[in-house]
Amino acid sequence: MAKKIKVKTNRAAAKRFRISGSGRVRRSKAGHSHGMWNKSRKRNRTLRKNDMVHGDHEKRIKWLLPYA
Repeated sequence: MAKKIKVKTNRAAAKRFRISGSGRVRRSKAGHSHGMWNKSRKRNRTLRKNDMVHGDHEKRIKWLLPYA
């Protein structure tokens, strides 16, 4: 009996994306890693929240995260 091949998770994608409860791909917003004092409080608040990946890219990202 042949062994089933294990698929490796792309580590770069695993650090950047998570699968939500409904099956969509979550991502963090860009521009919230440094230089927060230059941005307005309102802009910093919105950058804190997570965003969803566009539907066109979802299939490709899910392929990189086989066990997510």
